[in-house]
Amino acid sequence: MTRVAAIDCGTNSIRLLVADCDPVTGGLSELDRRMTIVRLGQGVDRTGRLAPEALERTFAACREYAAVIKEYGAERLRFVATSASRDAENRDDFVRGVMDILGVEPEVISGDQEAEFSFTGATKELTGHDHLERPFLVVDIGGGSTEFVVGEEHVRAARSVDVGCVRMTERHLVVDGAVTDPPTEGQIAAMRADIEAALDLAEETVPLRQARTLVGLAGSVTTVSAIAQALPEYDSTAIHHSRISLDRVREITGWLLRSTHAERAAVPSMHPGRVDVIAAGALVLLAIMERIGAEEVVVSEHDILDGIAHYAASEAR
Repeated sequence: MTRVAAIDCGTNSIRLLVADCDPVTGGLSELDRRMTIVRLGQGVDRTGRLAPEALERTFAACREYAAVIKEYGAERLRFVATSASRDAENRDDFVRGVMDILGVEPEVISGDQEAEFSFTGATKELTGHDHLERPFLVVDIGGGSTEFVVGEEHVRAARSVDVGCVRMTERHLVVDGAVTDPPTEGQIAAMRADIEAALDLAEETVPLRQARTLVGLAGSVTTVSAIAQALPEYDSTAIHHSRISLDRVREITGWLLRSTHAERAAVPSMHPGRVDVIAAGALVLLAIMERIGAEEVVVSEHDILDGIAHYAASEAR
């Protein structure tokens, strides 16, 4: 077994996975998985720079993760950074800070690389499920971007577009520094138009409508699943490989877009860091399902983080 650590630093959250990888089967045995909302992408869409307070929140999480990695004695660490740090003028400050704390340089990966990791993490377990038709469409709805990947065992086509729950919230729902609570019909329409334009862009290179199984990843999708199941708290086991119908996604998205901050915050499975951005994330999911005619989405807790771990283990061997 190869013990590896993987870190995925996105626009909204930073996550750690420490796992043992079986070199024969490629299976991952999870030892520790955790997530911290750091909002690294705070204001990046507007300013083009990573905010000092966002960097410090991220570095604080890195210091916590460094202690966990040392405790487990991981043989290899791979740190992948996605949309926000890709876009920022001052990303060198981010790179230096991570290297000082963790001793590795964060890989500021392209959208295509991000999609490859996501597909591997999400589908490695699913390929043995005969009842799931292929090809898969894996959709990773992040804070700053959404990745679309179509493939069977391997990636056939992939595209990353700049539509995510944080970016859409900041672009369309923030007025005078505060999130509109709840958003107006005009704001929702503008957000939906942005999402539809991004789907047009994705369809230029990825055959979205050829997919037979839609697999949804990341916090917006898993939170919608938790709401759909009326979970008393966030429960990864109940969420992983759950299925949500199109009608249920439409119903939940409508409620999220009509609800107030207090109403969303009262949902027991809702992470505090997602309260203001979940409505935008759910709308992205709904738009995708309606575009491709998906009757349901299969929810996966295994995503880019697991893909990073798989690749780290293969490099360690």
